[in-house]
Amino acid sequence: MKRLFFLASLAVLAILAILGLIANRSLNAPLDVPDDGMTFVIRPGMSFTAVSNSLAEQGIVARPRILRWYGSVTGKASSVQAGEYRITKDMSARDLLQAFLSGNVQLYSFAIIEGWNFRELLAAMAGNDAIQSTLTVEDVPRLLDELETEFEHPEGLFLPETYRFPRGTPDIDVLREAYVLMQKVLAEEWPARDPAVPFSSPYEALILASIVEKETAREDERHRIAGVFVRRLEKRMRLQTDPTVIYGIGPGFNGNLTRTDLRSDSPYNTYTRGGLPPTPIAMPGRKAIRAVLHPEPGAELYFVATGLGDGSHRFSETKEQHDAAVREFLARQRADRQAAKGQ
Repeated sequence: MKRLFFLASLAVLAILAILGLIANRSLNAPLDVPDDGMTFVIRPGMSFTAVSNSLAEQGIVARPRILRWYGSVTGKASSVQAGEYRITKDMSARDLLQAFLSGNVQLYSFAIIEGWNFRELLAAMAGNDAIQSTLTVEDVPRLLDELETEFEHPEGLFLPETYRFPRGTPDIDVLREAYVLMQKVLAEEWPARDPAVPFSSPYEALILASIVEKETAREDERHRIAGVFVRRLEKRMRLQTDPTVIYGIGPGFNGNLTRTDLRSDSPYNTYTRGGLPPTPIAMPGRKAIRAVLHPEPGAELYFVATGLGDGSHRFSETKEQHDAAVREFLARQRADRQAAKGQ
């Protein structure tokens, strides 16, 4: 009997060793995926049995029972995290399970563009299929409450930057990160400001930075344009900048800014009202913020587009010089239209 028990024990150990070898080989073998990899999704609440079955159905794992057994005996089966995973050809089943445990999900990108207003930002997020859209313009009070911010308007509060996140991330989570980063930038830039700038708070600087952002995309002009606006504020001259008027008109703006528009009073019409508008008019980037906190010194009080097609402006110290620059710009526009008709 002892001999039979010994032989039986050896047989069991041999079988276990063989099974262990098979399991180890199976767990360490490369997965059967395309050369360029593939995506696999674990839905929230999905059991590990369902995960392994899905892997087998898609031909990724050849022996799902071994994967389930390994997940069960190691206690890892209950700790996989939902999300979208990128599976590459060099991964094994063991690597894959480790990825599921670490939550190393595939990340997607979304860029907030300098100069976007809040409506444009929401529309872009709603059009991104990796972002879960939960907000509309009517949800602004809820958004501001979620952000725990003191501000009563969302414009300008979100830093233009590229954000990365898993598929299905709610829009409010992306905005929360962008809001925190904007506050971080302001906290870094404000203490280093030129002490002569006429702002009583970082928010006032943010307002002017949004105007500078809308006026130019040229890096070589930001500080110069900021200098013009700062000097106008110091001299109590009206800013007289078209982007604020357009923002005040709102979504109904048809692309044609008229004299009537410039004369129609609103809180954002800087032709009819002095000082800064009540809020930013767009999302300014760090460079625009830095420009208004370090404006270029000089005597220029005016600028107008050159019409050269490169986004450049002509700067003037006097109204007479500015009027001449405006006439030159209008003449160039007329010439360009005539040339276009002749083609």
